[in-house]
Amino acid sequence: MTDARIAQRGKGALRVFNEAGVLGAADVHVAVRLAQLAGETSEAAVLATALAVRAVRSGSVCLDVGGMRDIGVDAVAADDGTEVDLDALPWPDPADLLAALRVSPLVVGGEAGPLRPLRLVDTVGGPLLYLEKYHRQEDTVRRVLDSRAGDRPDVDAAELRAGLADLFPEHAPDRQRVAVAVAATHRTAVIAGGPGTGKTHTVARVLAMLLRLQGPTLRIGLAAPTGKAAARLQESVHQHRDRLALPESLSASTLHRLLGWGHRGPRYHAGNHLPHDVIVVDETSMVSLTMMCRLLEALRPQARLILVGDPNQLASVDAGAVLADLVDRPVTAAAHPVLPAVVGADLDADGWDDGERDRVRGGIVRLTRGWRFDEEIGALADAVRDDQPDRVLDLLNSGSDRIEFLAPDDLDALRRDVLDTAAEVTAAAEAGDVAAALELAERHRLLCAHRDGPFGVAWWERASLEWIGTATGHRLDPDAWTAGRPLLVTANDYDAKIYNGDTGVVVRGGNGEEGGGDLVAAFGRGGDPLLLHPSRISSVQSVYAMTIHRSQGSQYGTVSVILPDERSSLLTRELLYTAITRAKDRVRIIGTEDAVRAGVRRRVRRASGLRLG
Repeated sequence: MTDARIAQRGKGALRVFNEAGVLGAADVHVAVRLAQLAGETSEAAVLATALAVRAVRSGSVCLDVGGMRDIGVDAVAADDGTEVDLDALPWPDPADLLAALRVSPLVVGGEAGPLRPLRLVDTVGGPLLYLEKYHRQEDTVRRVLDSRAGDRPDVDAAELRAGLADLFPEHAPDRQRVAVAVAATHRTAVIAGGPGTGKTHTVARVLAMLLRLQGPTLRIGLAAPTGKAAARLQESVHQHRDRLALPESLSASTLHRLLGWGHRGPRYHAGNHLPHDVIVVDETSMVSLTMMCRLLEALRPQARLILVGDPNQLASVDAGAVLADLVDRPVTAAAHPVLPAVVGADLDADGWDDGERDRVRGGIVRLTRGWRFDEEIGALADAVRDDQPDRVLDLLNSGSDRIEFLAPDDLDALRRDVLDTAAEVTAAAEAGDVAAALELAERHRLLCAHRDGPFGVAWWERASLEWIGTATGHRLDPDAWTAGRPLLVTANDYDAKIYNGDTGVVVRGGNGEEGGGDLVAAFGRGGDPLLLHPSRISSVQSVYAMTIHRSQGSQYGTVSVILPDERSSLLTRELLYTAITRAKDRVRIIGTEDAVRAGVRRRVRRASGLRLG
């Protein structure tokens, strides 16, 4: 039987890299077809094309030609524990490859026509090879951000100082205060920080300040990459509405909804700008290069854009790590003249290094003080982020009530949490208590790095169903509409207003307009859940286990994390940090010490030219 993972059209080096798992069949097919259209015959140039396609599939915007050996192997290879000896593969010499690319019709065009699907760019960090689409998007993001950085909004220093005094009456040097001042004095501002550092608390005060400076007619847009993250943003802002006199009409949406994305593309774009005066985007680490490009194109030049998120989390599943790139990008703009006069004393206080002061000048503030986490969970997350494997293991083995570290075969605590959560959610769902069912569903979440294999979601989904079936005495059908079934939306549905990544619960009846005594799907939307009849939902699955990627933008009381084998290329510092920071009360790591050390040491490498300036 033919292996579908092997492209039969691939020959020579393409075939070798495909069989090793470094290239997928799709990478090979695209490269071969483009070479045929352009009239390219160089094996090295065709291999580079396939690697560039593979780089985008793995999350990079481009291929770092000098570091092309760092490209990861497919998750399939990692799932079965196969080790790929990358050094044994027939890598082309970088100098020879560059020489071939500089004259390749794929880059410069040729007799076959004007088709030039690749762009080779020389940077201070070395040559980068782009698919043309992604080069244009990155260039657009860079151009728009640079243009906005050179346009300083008019701000009255006395009014800004008075507003800060009202918003922060018990003044001490505080990064949230600086963040509000930065957002008021820049067209584009970045508020970065880990979970629980007060990002949305700060956003509410930013909005209050802008309303004070610009008046009550200020048009505000709140958005996030997923419906769940948007609901959390809206709920967080609404908690401060009365105290800060924020408009009752404030609501958050997905970025897709903000841009009016439909079957024919976005309603708002470079030729039809968004009507807002200020737009806040939460969970920006999840925003891809393509989405950021579309958003920046749709912005009015005078509108303020406030990007909020944690650059240490996993980046978008699509190409790009825009938030991390912006935080690391060199600052070239001069400081707004009002800023030093208002918060200069804050910046001179202890706790700010020179690099952070430079980033403030460029509109970037990093919040560092944790407010939400138990101190031990915060310390564990910090140790992972700061590449301290010994410290991580000390905390995991400390015996804390907040942190558990269990062997791969020690599953009693996990089984107990799965069963207790399922029983409580089902009871609330059968009673039609929508709010309780949604809240209880977030008491515990089982997180995995992989989708398949013994460390993957599918495996642990089956295990959870078997545990529940054994405990209740009847087998659960994962596809049946039964009260208490946890749901995960897997595709955007603009008509139903549910989006990829939304989570919910099947409940009986409820207080909404739909359903009566029938089963309905309930999705959290702040204080007003969305209720839908099953017939209106086309792409949904059970979610007794979830990938760590999918969990971004959410918080759970307890998280149980299944670590893969230490050889897995998916086991990275960003993945481990993201998993830990999903927990509010307790984090449970199930794996080996070798896996923990590998996860802390291994970093995600996403090639990009944006962070180079």
